[in-house]
Amino acid sequence: MGLREQNYWATTVEMPSWGAPLPLPESVDVAVIGAGFTGLSAARTLAKRGVRVAVLEGETIGWGASSRNGGMVLTGMKLGVNKLISMYGRERTQRMYAASLASIDCVEQIVREENIDCDFLRCGHLEVACKQKHFDDYARQVEVIAREFNHQLRVVQKGELRAEIGSNIYYGGMVDEVSAGLNPARYVAGLGRAAVNAGAQICEHTRVESIERESRQGESGWRIITSKGTLWAHEIFVGTSGYTGRATPALQKKIIPIGSFIITTEILPEALARELSPRNRMIYDSKNYLYYYRLTPDRRMLFGGRAAFFPENDRTVRQSADILRRGMIDVYPQLRDAKIEYVWGGTLDFAFDIMPHAGQMDGMYYAVGYAGHGVAMATYQGQKIAELMAGDKPENPFVGIPFPGAPLGLYNGKPWFLPFAGMWYKFLDWVS
Repeated sequence: MGLREQNYWATTVEMPSWGAPLPLPESVDVAVIGAGFTGLSAARTLAKRGVRVAVLEGETIGWGASSRNGGMVLTGMKLGVNKLISMYGRERTQRMYAASLASIDCVEQIVREENIDCDFLRCGHLEVACKQKHFDDYARQVEVIAREFNHQLRVVQKGELRAEIGSNIYYGGMVDEVSAGLNPARYVAGLGRAAVNAGAQICEHTRVESIERESRQGESGWRIITSKGTLWAHEIFVGTSGYTGRATPALQKKIIPIGSFIITTEILPEALARELSPRNRMIYDSKNYLYYYRLTPDRRMLFGGRAAFFPENDRTVRQSADILRRGMIDVYPQLRDAKIEYVWGGTLDFAFDIMPHAGQMDGMYYAVGYAGHGVAMATYQGQKIAELMAGDKPENPFVGIPFPGAPLGLYNGKPWFLPFAGMWYKFLDWVS
């Protein structure tokens, strides 16, 4: 088979179809914008409480990052723990770390409750050090995380790394046994079915064009104009991540869409697959401009990274296939002759402070900013903000933290600075 510009995960799933599309409801309690992990998790939680929910999706369920990612369900956050403590203080950082662990339990519980066949497996993750000084920092991190968060990680010395990874280019590693892997397309399909079974209506190919404040019968709410007509909602929840657009301009200015790209090999012989990843970990390296990789359930090597910073198009996808193949062979010379069968791209959402954010903005609820940790955190934030909307007081340490925009307001949602950011991160990787 030749190289296909196609998302490998999409070939493993039958996305749900609910017969002829229902007409847009005239009014709902909550309109959820975006049918990815965040929006579907929120819709499922709200509908189970009897809330009338419509999910408005410009494409089809899971079309964005939710079906295109590496399927890594990871603990922790993008920023290091010492940095987080300096930004938010010890107590809030402890709550953030606890939430990152709870987010994996949240995914596991939904998979079990809804009987979602998505190869969910607690296989742990391995972070590998690209430099000696990165490895030296692991011991400090493990000590801080054990002391502050009561969570055990394990440092793997260079000499012991063969038990974890069939590559000798790294200086050592750090293992967290709590992380998991899954098939993201099957998971988002299952989440969509669960939301519909609970009573939510999913409106695909229904792009939100504009949103206006409008009271009805003395009740405040929103008039939402879509490509399929207009509806009124008492509340709005925005879960659009890297695909946040002009309909929510205040949020769009806070989010940087960054391209991430993935290649997948042919099915590998069992002995080779076991040599490459003896414990079937979710693996990523210590660079800013990082690589992340894993075996798929059918023994392909899936290898991803920020090969091009711009969001996906035909050109960036093709260029990325070559860059990622070279990167994969640097890590695993054993794969020099392995055929690459799939390449695709997707768009991540980064906030300017590289943190998840959730809460209310301009009267609308939202959760965004997962920075590549979205499988678990998006599911979790969808559920937690839905609980908040339903009148609970859920523990959610990401609500109310400062949500910075671009310095000097030099950003309107079009990321003109990405090539410079890419060069800057490459420079940081060279010097740090």
